[in-house]
Amino acid sequence: MANYYSYMRISTKIDRDKQSYTRQESALAKYAENNKIEYVFQFKEDVSGMSFENRAEWQRIEKIVQPGDTIVFKDISRFTREAEAGYTKYMGLMNKGVNLVFIDNPTISTDYIKELLHIAEQQDLVAKTSLESTVKLLLIVELNRAEQERLTLKKRTKDGMA
Repeated sequence: MANYYSYMRISTKIDRDKQSYTRQESALAKYAENNKIEYVFQFKEDVSGMSFENRAEWQRIEKIVQPGDTIVFKDISRFTREAEAGYTKYMGLMNKGVNLVFIDNPTISTDYIKELLHIAEQQDLVAKTSLESTVKLLLIVELNRAEQERLTLKKRTKDGMA
């Protein structure tokens, strides 16, 4: 039986007064209701999304998730903000058979990506290579966009305070 998990993350414990899980909880609850699913467990942690290594709850979910299971996130930035490691982790989970759902970024959820890769497999070498490269670029751009947004926000906040 396939299980559903939700994963929520806020940036750091230091910003806890400024951040909360409320928006993520609402989006995940609405997704579960609309899709008639129940989460086996909801993982929450307050730690930077720059690395998977320092995230104890993420490591817990990786240990228990099985092929056919689904992890639901509000958006890609809750998964990670680091393009290269994020792409590697994403592909590893997808190749293991784990589904990733990004409520705010449906075109990078694994079902959509698998569909694109399935179409690529049916093409000649040039079209197949082109589509596979496009999929990789799409994932990397979205992962990088999350990090760039964080850097822009950080600079604007600093500039505004000055």
